[in-house]
Amino acid sequence: MNITFSLAQIHSIYGDEGSNFLKASEMVAEAARRHSQIILLPELWSTGGVSEELIHLAVPLNQGIFARISMLARENHICILGSNLCSLEQGKYGNTAVFFDADGSIRASYTKIHLFSLMNEDHYLTSGEHLTLVEEKWGKAGLSICYDLRFPELYRTYAFAGAQMVFVSAAWPHPRLHHWQTLLRARAIENQMYIIACNQSGMVKDTCFFGHSCIIDPWGETLIEAGETEVLLTATIEMDVVNKIRNTMGVANFVEQRIQTHVRDVWDGVVYAIALS
Repeated sequence: MNITFSLAQIHSIYGDEGSNFLKASEMVAEAARRHSQIILLPELWSTGGVSEELIHLAVPLNQGIFARISMLARENHICILGSNLCSLEQGKYGNTAVFFDADGSIRASYTKIHLFSLMNEDHYLTSGEHLTLVEEKWGKAGLSICYDLRFPELYRTYAFAGAQMVFVSAAWPHPRLHHWQTLLRARAIENQMYIIACNQSGMVKDTCFFGHSCIIDPWGETLIEAGETEVLLTATIEMDVVNKIRNTMGVANFVEQRIQTHVRDVWDGVVYAIALS
């Protein structure tokens, strides 16, 4: 089965939710014209980041920016995924990626587990408590956000749970472009899955984001990659490739056998924590 993705590499304006939403809306409409089934947006694209002055923009999943995205998905008949500031229970806040179906309903949500202390995320946000796997007619996909990319066990867990791809919404800045490209390719190769990654671009306040949104196939080949400027990328992938590669070179099966021998009980607990929303 083939599926078409668009990656909305946006240059967000710090704290200007209205302008950022308008920009995203234009890209969503264009992605729909290109017959994409899913559009992926960067991390915290509607606010341009998180800080003490921006935390008030966090809202529950059924309000504010999330309600507007729901309507946008429904109007354009396209699935939308990206992370925004979310108001959690008991006065806590999360960096939460929400997968909206083409009818505007929330299919799944994931709150970032690994908070990035260099940008003070741990000062304002609460870590998520579980991974999230989305199951659609075309297969299974895991959700992840930016700094998660440095933690390979997260992606391995998704692979063992049957994921054929993992989405990465990111705001990854200079000077770590080489890290970004290397880690994306590594996560794809070691788990024999597609990695669909959308990064912020441009200068946001005092941080320069380099873009380079991309799709990496299960062999580690780059199918499409942006430069550093704002752009909408679109590509079609063949889902059957995942099983073909896994059957040709059973890396995941070998690792699974070793885990069954040594630490199966530990991984059972981790995989069990994955929530199907």
